[in-house]
Amino acid sequence: MEAQLQELKTQALDKITAASTVKELNDVRVAYLGKKGPITDLLKGMGKLPAEERPKMGALVNVVREEVTTQLEGRMVILEEEAINQKLQSETIDITLPGRPVKTGNPHPLTRVVEEIEDLFISMGYEVAEGPEVEKDYYNFEALNLPKGHPARDMQDSFYITEDILLRTHTSPVQARTMEAKGGEPIKIICPGKVYRRDSDDATHSHQFTQIEGLVIGEDIRMSDLKGTLSVFAKKMFGDDREIRLRPSFFPFTEPSVEMDISCFKCGGSGCNVCKKTGWIEILGAGMVHPNVLEMAGYDSKRLTGFAFGMGPERIAMLKYGVEDIRHFYTNDVRFLSQFQRTEL
Repeated sequence: MEAQLQELKTQALDKITAASTVKELNDVRVAYLGKKGPITDLLKGMGKLPAEERPKMGALVNVVREEVTTQLEGRMVILEEEAINQKLQSETIDITLPGRPVKTGNPHPLTRVVEEIEDLFISMGYEVAEGPEVEKDYYNFEALNLPKGHPARDMQDSFYITEDILLRTHTSPVQARTMEAKGGEPIKIICPGKVYRRDSDDATHSHQFTQIEGLVIGEDIRMSDLKGTLSVFAKKMFGDDREIRLRPSFFPFTEPSVEMDISCFKCGGSGCNVCKKTGWIEILGAGMVHPNVLEMAGYDSKRLTGFAFGMGPERIAMLKYGVEDIRHFYTNDVRFLSQFQRTEL
């Protein structure tokens, strides 16, 4: 029996050494140490031995079993480590390959224009003011020198919710609310936002569009201050060689009122299809704040004066990027928007 035990040990150790995978090693463990394995059978057959031989043979069987178990565990560690290394090798990512570019979104062209204008005026000391898009008739018209029945209201056909509530037709109500809140203090603000008018949508009109208006109130504010401000704006948005022209106009909330044109950036003033052969392009309206508007907001119009201006970012974007139809800005056509892909250097 002792010789048989030594032979089993030799066979088991040889097969443990020969096992090349975890599965093969588990098969060896079951074959020799399992419930039906030969070493287990030897332990079960101990009862047939003479009483004086049982302790010696029992000790030998335990020694063999522990030695086989130790070899199995040591070999298992080696094979498991080899299996992990093989898996890592087979799943290795070649980080030297260039990555696939990830497409990222870009600001909408209108957003880019609005932010560019905001950055310019903020650098000039202006604050950005905002207000509600659903507005009271008083702030949208009456506080701006447009009482009920005033014929100039016809120029801004509106979406009324009730007789006294409407969707704002310009961002001027923000100016009126700011003046009322300031209580006679100096003001220097721009007011960007969406506005609404009951227009028929076509290549140059939309029932919803954006506006940016500006307001400055203080002591000794003059038309020359307005002209200098608008000149800086024109050069920043359309090029340093742009010239501006102020033409008399009419707005109920400013007096005097002007329309501002810039020299055509395409032809330089010689005349082309962009400027309609005039050499000039109309950009915005402006003027000195009407004394009635100042007085209604609690300002002393004899001590304080101010100027205001208003522009449409859509028009500026159309001129800046050569867009011929305002509706392109609102249809979310990727073919159009992808033309404004930002390139990072």
